[in-house]
This record gives sequence, structure tokens and C-alpha cells, in this order.
Amino acid sequence: MALFERFKKTAVSSAAADQPAATPEDAAAERTGWLTRLRQGLKKTSDLLRTDIRDLFKTEGRLVDETFLTELYAVLVKTDMGTGPAGEIRDRVARDFRGRVVQMDEVLAAVQDSLRTLLTQDEAPLARATAGPTVILVVGVNGSGKTTSIAKLAHMFLAQGQRVVLGAGDTFRAAAVEQLTIWAQRIGAEIVTGASGSDPASVAHRTVARALETGADVCVIDTAGRLQTQVNLMQQLDKIRRVVGKLIPDGPHEVLLVLDATAGQNGISQARGFSDAAGCTGIVLAKLDGTAKGGVVIPILQQFRLPVKFVGLGEQPDDLAPFDAESFVRGMFAR
Repeated sequence: MALFERFKKTAVSSAAADQPAATPEDAAAERTGWLTRLRQGLKKTSDLLRTDIRDLFKTEGRLVDETFLTELYAVLVKTDMGTGPAGEIRDRVARDFRGRVVQMDEVLAAVQDSLRTLLTQDEAPLARATAGPTVILVVGVNGSGKTTSIAKLAHMFLAQGQRVVLGAGDTFRAAAVEQLTIWAQRIGAEIVTGASGSDPASVAHRTVARALETGADVCVIDTAGRLQTQVNLMQQLDKIRRVVGKLIPDGPHEVLLVLDATAGQNGISQARGFSDAAGCTGIVLAKLDGTAKGGVVIPILQQFRLPVKFVGLGEQPDDLAPFDAESFVRGMFAR
């Protein structure tokens, strides 16, 4: 518990104090901090890529032939980017270098360039309310890192000087309510809870009402982390949406799907029911620091057709970074 006290103190003081205007130096320092955390979070993926690609070059150079291309393809698939993207990158290397003796740095540059193309997405900042609190619903399967991601989002808003109210809407799991309550206490956010097994929509209603009453800037609501049947899930989420909409006509403003990066392809198929049922607007890729399969972000972008808005890079409240393709690719190949 003591590990988190400094974060709670920082968040509370940030929310309470008037924030000075950010300077270019502040922005540069913040970006450097994000890049550092991103590199650390992607270290396992980076180590795998650099080590395995380096192992392809037993001598100073290597002839790009079918054997080399097959070996390169196998290395890329290990990152869980999927066979399609791995094949595209292999084919790019074949077009550029087939029949030539190349150095490792030449291949790495081609791989990175291909990854930038595969990972590029339209800018997708969080939607914000034109007036009143911004309402964000967070969905995801149990164990995906949903509760921790909510805490990180709340901490980010608090650090920006915004007032946050959390809603513990996963009322079917007492442990989820307890965990989110502990996080709220640690970071200094207000939280609204309900009795175990109570109607999640009632918790959502009271959370939004509290946000309106206190003049909060952001309202983040947890939702049930079990699929049940897709019909039941849709009905529950539709009810939450209607309840929110009665209090905030254009809410919810975001529905974020939390995906577990360590689950790889299995996590993608498991979460599809949530994506289809919830009308998600963006993705939070959690637990990226716990896997060497950071390439999973590529099939996530391709299959869900949703922007990846944030990546989770650790267990601390500020271990959440906005997703950026260029920074992500640099992190995957950081030395």
C-alpha cells in the first residue's frame, strides 16, 4: 500500500491546485517521459526482435534467399503480429533485397518502415463533452486489466487538474468493486459503488448524477467483465447507455475496450463479443510490459477497426501512454 501513497498525494494536489500553462519545455519533457516508459514497456518485444534478427546474421552479411526469408518470417510471427502482417513484411524485404548480401541494419530499417505503415491510424484523441462531465464507459473480459486501466485513466485526468468520479459498475464481482475502491483511495478519486449484484445501470446513474452535482470534469464507469450471453450483455450496456443519456444527452462520449496484450490472438477472439455488443470507440492495450508479443497491436488494429488510444506499460498509476505508431515502432526496436 505504501508504494502508492506518493501517487495519491501527487494526484490530489494536482487536482486541487490551479495548473500553470504548459510550456514547450514541459511538453518536450512529458513526451520524453512517455518514450522512456514505452521503451521500457516494450523491452521484452524489443529484446526478442533484436536478438532473433541478429541471430539471422551469423556472419557480417547475409544473402537474402528463401531460407533467410523463411527465418525472418518466423521471427516476426513470434511477436504475435499474425501471419498476414508478417508475410507482408517478409515480402517487402524480398522485393527490396532478394539476391543481395545485406547487413542487419538494412533489414531492420525495412522492417521498421513496414511496421510504421501497418500501425498508422488516424489521430483519435479522447472525445470530450461540450458541456458538463465527459462520460467514459470501460468494457473488457475479466482479467484483461480493466480495473487497473480505469485507475490509470483517472490518474491521468487528475494529474491534468481535472476532477474525476469513478463508477464501480461491475457489481457482479465484489472483488472488482473492492479493487477499484482501493485504487480510488490511492489516487484521490471519488467513487460511487453499489451493493453486490445490484443493477449496474443504477450505479451508472448515480455516478453521472454525482459528477453533475460536484461539477466533475470526467466520469469513468466500469462495466461487467463477463460475457454471459451476447444478448444479455447488449441489453445491460444498452440500459447503461440510456441511463447516461437521460442525464448527459450526448453521453457516453467514449466506450473503451481493454485488451490484454499477454493473451495475444486468444484475447482478440475472446474480446470480439464485447466489441460487437458494446459499440466500442477505442482500445486500451493493457499489460504490454508483460509480453514479448507487442506485435499483437497490428491484428488488433486490423480486425477491430478501432483506434488504439492508450497502452498500459506497468503497474504504477502513471504507466499509461497515448498510442503513437512512430513511438511504438521505435520502442519495439530500442537498444
